Amino acid sequence: MKVRKAVITAAGWGNRFLPVTRSQPKEMLPLVDKPLIQYAVEEAIKAGIEQVIMVTAMGKRAIEDYFDRAFELEYFLERKGEAALLKQMKEISGMVDICYVRQKEQLGLGQAIYTAKNIIGDEPFAVMLPDDIILGKVTALKRMIEIYDEYGAGVIAVEAVAKEDTGKYGIIEPRPVSGRIYEILSLVEKPEPAHAPSRLGIVGRYVLPSLIFDVLQVTPPDRHKEIQVTDALQLLLKQQKLYAYELEGIRYDTGTPLGWLKANMALALKHDDFGPELRKYLKGLL
Repeated sequence: MKVRKAVITAAGWGNRFLPVTRSQPKEMLPLVDKPLIQYAVEEAIKAGIEQVIMVTAMGKRAIEDYFDRAFELEYFLERKGEAALLKQMKEISGMVDICYVRQKEQLGLGQAIYTAKNIIGDEPFAVMLPDDIILGKVTALKRMIEIYDEYGAGVIAVEAVAKEDTGKYGIIEPRPVSGRIYEILSLVEKPEPAHAPSRLGIVGRYVLPSLIFDVLQVTPPDRHKEIQVTDALQLLLKQQKLYAYELEGIRYDTGTPLGWLKANMALALKHDDFGPELRKYLKGLL
């Protein structure tokens, strides 16, 4: 069955960015010249996704407004003769079919995914965490969907992490299959380095069968009373195979202020319009 839908999780409080996120969703913070969440939507579109399900929460209305039509703005731009800007604004509101569901209580990523159950139905689907910006010649989600089609089982994105950082990630026990593809033998959530089965950490892209919803229903919460998707995937492994795809390209983790600043610098330096001038400015500072 074709992967047509993607769940983008955007329900977190953005604690690390307070006080900015007191009134501004973290997902709407600018990454150079567009909000963080737009990068995930564009990646989904390039992968052939036909419908995006945004999991939001209280205080996230700005996300819905951003992808909606802005008739007054379009009228203003039209009167001013700003044809290029007008075209861009219309393209944003017509990017893809987007619907919204609320995660009413913050009970972990697994529970956030479960809120989309009724919209997904019995289809395989993608999950995207917009904090992870993945750029490269190969579109990450598109390649993962190709692997799902080839192997007929769930696919999880991974990348090599430093040994001392395994306690920040879900870590897989891999068996090499082909190239950057691994069969997953087991998964463990945030292990200490001495107990990590590998250095391949799970990052924010998944392609999953609808069976995951049944598994999430019986996944026990962790000590923080949250449903961890890594724990659910370990249970899913008892019923069917799972595969991992080691990302190509560069992943920018924008989930912390420092990571967000680094991503802005890296992408801005590559920008055609102001990259060269920014490079000169930074050299002057140094």
